[in-house]
Amino acid sequence: MIHLTNISKQHGSQIVFSGASLQILPQTRTGLVGPNGAGKTSIFRLITGEEEADKGEISCSKKTVIGYFSQDVGEMSGCTVLEEVMSAAGDLVQLGVQMREMEAQMSEPMEDDALAELLERYGTITEIFEHRGGYDLDARAKAVLSGLGFADSDFSLPVETYSGGWKMRIALAKILTINPDVLLLDEPTNHLDIESILWLEEWLSSSYKGALLMTCHDRDFMNRIVSRIIEIANGQATTYNGNYDFYLQEREIRREQLLASYRRQQEMLAKEEDFIAKFGARASHAAQVQSRVKKLEKIERIEIPPEQRVIKFDFPVPPRSGDDVLHLKDLSKEWTTVTGELRPVFHGLTGTIRRLEKIALVGVNGAGKSTLLKIIAGQTEPTEGEVITGASVTTGYFSQHAMDILNPEHTVFEAVQESLPLENIGVIRNLLGAFLFSGDDADKRIANLSGGEKSRVVLAKLLARPLNFLILDEPTNHLDILSREVLLEALQKFEGTVLLVSHDRHFLRSLVNRVFEIDHGEMRIYEGDYDYYLRETRDE
Repeated sequence: MIHLTNISKQHGSQIVFSGASLQILPQTRTGLVGPNGAGKTSIFRLITGEEEADKGEISCSKKTVIGYFSQDVGEMSGCTVLEEVMSAAGDLVQLGVQMREMEAQMSEPMEDDALAELLERYGTITEIFEHRGGYDLDARAKAVLSGLGFADSDFSLPVETYSGGWKMRIALAKILTINPDVLLLDEPTNHLDIESILWLEEWLSSSYKGALLMTCHDRDFMNRIVSRIIEIANGQATTYNGNYDFYLQEREIRREQLLASYRRQQEMLAKEEDFIAKFGARASHAAQVQSRVKKLEKIERIEIPPEQRVIKFDFPVPPRSGDDVLHLKDLSKEWTTVTGELRPVFHGLTGTIRRLEKIALVGVNGAGKSTLLKIIAGQTEPTEGEVITGASVTTGYFSQHAMDILNPEHTVFEAVQESLPLENIGVIRNLLGAFLFSGDDADKRIANLSGGEKSRVVLAKLLARPLNFLILDEPTNHLDILSREVLLEALQKFEGTVLLVSHDRHFLRSLVNRVFEIDHGEMRIYEGDYDYYLRETRDE
């Protein structure tokens, strides 16, 4: 279907690919993985023609329809949500117009040859129209929008009224609606809640029949969708036939085999080089020495690729808080809309958070999860009720918008130094190194950082202080899978209390021991882990 053969690509002095090859075959479900900067986005751009390879060949049938969802959604304005989604299928709409024109022509008298030619063209266009799902285009667009969290009443609203996260959903809806032969998805779950992620899983598994190539930091999502992994690293593309968990195991096996081969080769080379050094000056061994020199020249040396760098940190041991960290007492919140109306978010929330608990706050999008975290963190006031903080509680708050409050003119070093004004340069640079900001990276301006890099800066600022109660609103959103695993391990060992919102089910399943659910303005408390919560709600 799509073949990239011996691709070489260089950005400035950085070699992205060196003779890399990969294939996208019909109906395959492939995950694209690799460290940040390895070239995953370049693969998408090469396939779509946004970039050109320096060397190599990219082959794809002209009839193949490619849909590409990227994190850069572009401008959206001047139309409703549904119109914006339908605009992606402009060519399909045009085919429908042509079909109706042909149908009108067929009803008119014409020569047999002209009719035969018209029927042939009509048959070709009808086949394409049907293959692309043209007959149910409007219904599919509405179904996709509903699955991604939009209500029917949202379809006719202007796209300008939506935030960046919701515009990302609209952009994703556009790509899914056109039903392409090849679907390229770059982090499709980044701005989705769990309900929308579950819907997307089902849609990709049951409704979509084409080929899929995607990057995704959600481990559960990858495992459920893909049956093939392509790893981009060190300028090469390596294929693994299995899901993400299989890839991790197989990669480790292959690396151990490579290391064993490397050690054997090094032992052999050492022996040969010792022989050459020992007998090189002796005329009686000249033929043997020359033979071994030539042998060494022909040997292809095994190289060990560098390990991917990951965040390395542990939370410092925090001061001990009281046994009761927090009491929520009849908490209610209302927001005032732009028209001056009061919109209730939740009411009568009551519960206690105890020391060392790891609690997940869950609920559908718009239930008020982030609002409750803001109230607990002291970022906004409740309409009624109170939050009673326990003895010796020191709170740290990571919000979805924490990256927005970083000063874009500061360097990474200055941003973290702001949280550690009394520490020396060495301590700050060690902390930054743990978060992958070493050397010149520490002097990068915040304005020039990616979303993942900004997220690491905010986490470093949070870690810098001795806190015993962490309030985390989507802390994994811009972290890759390996960084999520390191953060998960650190939180598992954290000797304090955690309250978090996350749509990463693997993260929740591996961490939390209690669940607070906000549902229709009320809170239910589940005294068990995330799997217990899922079983209970499934039964309900």
